[in-house]
Amino acid sequence: MKVAVDPNTSLVYPRNVDPETVKDKNNFRNYTSGPLLDRVFATYKLMHTHQTVDFVRGKHAQFGDFSYKKMTVLEVVDMLDQLVDESDPDVDFPNSFHAYQTAEGIRRAHPDKDWFHLVGLLHDLGKVLALAGEPQWAVVGDTFPVGCRPQGSVVFRDSTFQDNPDLQDPRYSTELGMYQPHCGLGNVLMSWGHDEYMYQVMKFNKFSLPPEAFYIIRFHSFYPWHTGGDYRQLCSEQDLVMLPWVQEFNKFDLYTKCPELPDVDKLRPYYQGLIDKYCPGVLSW
Repeated sequence: MKVAVDPNTSLVYPRNVDPETVKDKNNFRNYTSGPLLDRVFATYKLMHTHQTVDFVRGKHAQFGDFSYKKMTVLEVVDMLDQLVDESDPDVDFPNSFHAYQTAEGIRRAHPDKDWFHLVGLLHDLGKVLALAGEPQWAVVGDTFPVGCRPQGSVVFRDSTFQDNPDLQDPRYSTELGMYQPHCGLGNVLMSWGHDEYMYQVMKFNKFSLPPEAFYIIRFHSFYPWHTGGDYRQLCSEQDLVMLPWVQEFNKFDLYTKCPELPDVDKLRPYYQGLIDKYCPGVLSW
């Protein structure tokens, strides 16, 4: 998708270069080689061992009262200066910069959808869990349904699930597991992480964003579904209607990653305006 450059944005890309072409797309999400592979594999091995039905239900109970901290959106963005995502094979810089890169990529391509720009900034804020003491394998990385057998496009599926006790449980080890066909992803228990947590934060704090925004936040890391084509047996018609929105968002989540970092100070006033419009004030996390 070629997009026009908005001269009012301050993302540090060469002005004649489409952000999507800054890096060869084939080099993203490389889980077979690269300098970060050992770190990435170790994170997924822990995730795929310990993310079980009981574990996820426990995390919903633990964080469901939103008593961790009272913070504004931009305070949480700033906290992510301290976080480097150990599941990401593409970048090794703080997650706060990725938030602005994603948001600005969307803003360039969709200048008329300010709510979508804000989704770019918000999408990874659930990773604040890692700064609350949660291990990264319970915060970052691709998500997948628990309570059923992992499907083929789950990252490292064949080498990381051997010690997951749910796969020895007949209730959870079949293709459908504990679910009914086409029950809808909203009725599926996803592996616990920043997607589900941020979605719940948005609901609890009554963000005035459209349903598409909530859906994107909740499922943007569900790569085995939106990119791998798996888990269709769980999808409702509404999931398939929403799928193009998640796929459109994913272009900017993935392909705006670049070591040239945005000028955050110039961007903050614009995004503060969106926050004031859709999710103002001090929020419960």
